[in-house]
Amino acid sequence: MRIALFTETFLPKVDGIVTRLKHTIEQLQALGDEVCVFCPEGGLTEYKGAIVNGVSGFPLPLYPELKLALPRPSIGEAIEAFQPDLIHVVNPAVLGLAGIYYSRSLDIPLVASYHTHLPKYLEHYGLGMLEGMLWELLKAMHNQARVNLCTSTAMQSELSEHGIERVAVWQRGVDTELFRPALASAEMRQRLTQGHPDAPLLLYIGRLSAEKEVDRIKPILEAIPGARLALVGDGPHREELEKHFEGTLTHFVGYLEGEELASAYASADAFVFPSRTETLGLVLLEAMAAGCPTVAANAGGIPDIVTDGVNGFLFDPQDEAGAIKATQRLIAARAERELLRRNARMEAERWGWRAATQQLQQFYAEVLAFDLPMAA
Repeated sequence: MRIALFTETFLPKVDGIVTRLKHTIEQLQALGDEVCVFCPEGGLTEYKGAIVNGVSGFPLPLYPELKLALPRPSIGEAIEAFQPDLIHVVNPAVLGLAGIYYSRSLDIPLVASYHTHLPKYLEHYGLGMLEGMLWELLKAMHNQARVNLCTSTAMQSELSEHGIERVAVWQRGVDTELFRPALASAEMRQRLTQGHPDAPLLLYIGRLSAEKEVDRIKPILEAIPGARLALVGDGPHREELEKHFEGTLTHFVGYLEGEELASAYASADAFVFPSRTETLGLVLLEAMAAGCPTVAANAGGIPDIVTDGVNGFLFDPQDEAGAIKATQRLIAARAERELLRRNARMEAERWGWRAATQQLQQFYAEVLAFDLPMAA
């Protein structure tokens, strides 16, 4: 198959969507497919054998790390040169509109996938009144696709409830070779705790943005005597978070990657994840693969990954005391923590990227085999 992939975010940006796309492209190419990527300009022209067409754009005012890349005629020229069998639009917003347009004008089957719960993000940026309108826009775009993929059963239900049709779950994936318990190290623990390796170590990895609700970790940290918190990642909310955590035992680590990132997961006592807007929560799977017990909000796609009391702890997202109690229990019960570590790793081992990509190929094949009617 020849697949034209339109995405609003790609390298060099670092986030869960980019991680999934990187592994998916690598696996598709290895399995014999050809991929052509259309994404905001990032300096790449090729990735793992796939052509990368960077489209110039401008930073999103509320979120400068994201670029809005505007459709232009050169995209059509590249599409016609590549001759794709199928177009896949990832989180269609602006650039994705070009993918939808060329799908219709050139009669190329369209697949769409939903990874970022944008309607729920709006309230964190003071734009909650626009949620209804955004759902209508998403419905108009997604219902032109022959299948709409999402990453959890919770998102499948919510998208369907809001009128998005033909919704299926694209299974999760994680790199269990990179993220592994064996990378736990005294040196990394020393680094993350800023020289206090014997202290309880809480970890958060991900974007430092308002919708991730990282500020809600503060009362958890303060409720555990001597505990240290390491925040790995960066984002538009960092400066506010630095003020919020001022006076606490919190270390803003910045970005880590590769085995350093995997070692951070493996070296912590608990991975704390308060976000209520996750369609999946890829970082939770990475933590589990590394054998790091998780404490996470019982919301969105998270319950598809974390089984409470078996491979981590879930808490009511409205109950701050519940998050504190779950983390205190995890830190205090060493034997239970070790059992959770083993169970978390066992769960992660079920979800490799090859299997996730082969499932995606099956969706593609079904779309190509059956000439389903396009939405009007």
